[in-house]
Amino acid sequence: MNIEKQKSAPVYEALERFRKQRVVPFDVPGHKRGRGNPELVKLLGEQCVSLDVNSMKPLDNLCHPVSVIYDAEQLAADAFGASYAYFMVGGTTSAVQSMILTACKAGDKVILPRNVHKSVINALVLCGAVPVYVNPDVDNHIGIALGMETNLVEKAIVENPDAVAVFVNNPTYYGICSDLRSIVDIAHRHDMMVLVDEAHGTHLYFYEALPVSAMEAGADMAAVSMHKSGGSLTQSSLLLLGRAVNPRYVEQIINLTQTTSASYLLLSSLDISRRNLALRGRESFEKVTTLAEYARMEINSIGGYYAYGKDLVNGSSIYDFDVTKLSVYTRDMGLTGIEVYDLLRDEYDIQIEFGDIGNILAYISIGDRIQEIERLVGALEDIKRLYSRKSSMLHNAEYIAPIVAATPQRAFYADKELLPIRETAGRICGEFVMCYPPGIPILAPGEQITDEIIDYILFAKDKGCSMQGPEDPEIEKLNVLKDF
Repeated sequence: MNIEKQKSAPVYEALERFRKQRVVPFDVPGHKRGRGNPELVKLLGEQCVSLDVNSMKPLDNLCHPVSVIYDAEQLAADAFGASYAYFMVGGTTSAVQSMILTACKAGDKVILPRNVHKSVINALVLCGAVPVYVNPDVDNHIGIALGMETNLVEKAIVENPDAVAVFVNNPTYYGICSDLRSIVDIAHRHDMMVLVDEAHGTHLYFYEALPVSAMEAGADMAAVSMHKSGGSLTQSSLLLLGRAVNPRYVEQIINLTQTTSASYLLLSSLDISRRNLALRGRESFEKVTTLAEYARMEINSIGGYYAYGKDLVNGSSIYDFDVTKLSVYTRDMGLTGIEVYDLLRDEYDIQIEFGDIGNILAYISIGDRIQEIERLVGALEDIKRLYSRKSSMLHNAEYIAPIVAATPQRAFYADKELLPIRETAGRICGEFVMCYPPGIPILAPGEQITDEIIDYILFAKDKGCSMQGPEDPEIEKLNVLKDF
């Protein structure tokens, strides 16, 4: 990484030059630097709204960058150790889908764990690729899905030599990492691409004590959520390419779905955040690691909670652990994760990332301080004292291995009928059902519905999980395939 070059922020600097020119706007957006919408100016501030501008020659164009955006993307590639980097303004969802659409055509097989984000399966619906699942183990105590075991990945590759790619989470939402270097080596020996979802792994590129990043491991493509741990604005992400990928083809794929009206607020936030990470990322994430480890120690000293970390590592299904993830198991004191999530927000004004059936996740990143950690620990101690009850292990796992009966695309577009959820056991699901976050489908199109899955959905709904996906917003009915 060239530190001197990394001090530049081309998009941000171009916007600063533009702001000083006081150009008269006869283009979009129609609020005309905020003059047409004073309430928007009051909410966001004059400087912010004045920089909400359209693509023009001095500011380049994200669909075909040739100047300041191109230069900023080159700097991002250098900072992340990639051959190419693309600014993505549709969130990491668009980056993940661009990876799948680049690697796969209709009928192609892709090897992946089932505990992927919904954006992955959405991409399979769009392109018609066929999933070959390497079902992860589930930890019997904390109930979370673990990583991809290399021997199972190799078995899937050998049994499916016509597969075109292997897809890996690095890390999972909970912090679990697979042996990415070995998976890349195995896949490449069989001429398969490796696609990596690093929505929760921006920081892996900037602190050597953390698990290996996708680009360092030799992966072909990686989707990186700069807006999560990297500090950019929500919805801004990066798509990184390795040496063997054709960047011109990837650009064509990106432009199939990405907006032609890219937000310069998002683009400049990516540019500024990349510069910040390149210049100060190591010290920032060393601090984040220290805060997370301190929080883990303090929470475990309360009793009743289990803030897990490197102690889970077993060298196979949990090859490594991202210690910046403050994942906490709550069921030992009789509360589901979503119940603790709700208590923290409603009673203590603390907003954590998510709560599921058994766990909570408090996201710690470059903006956190010790004061906030102490407040969180104090609230958790209070919740244990006031709300703990007899433990129940009913529906402890956040993941149930599915029975796949049809491809996501076939099932999504098939003729369907809407039935009461209790009458759907044994039928094939035609839609998604998930708790969001984390956005890992409980059911995806093409999967068989079982009584166990129905019980899990209703339990999660009853406990207050935010359920998404089905046509019926009350989750009282599900769409199932007709004549299947």
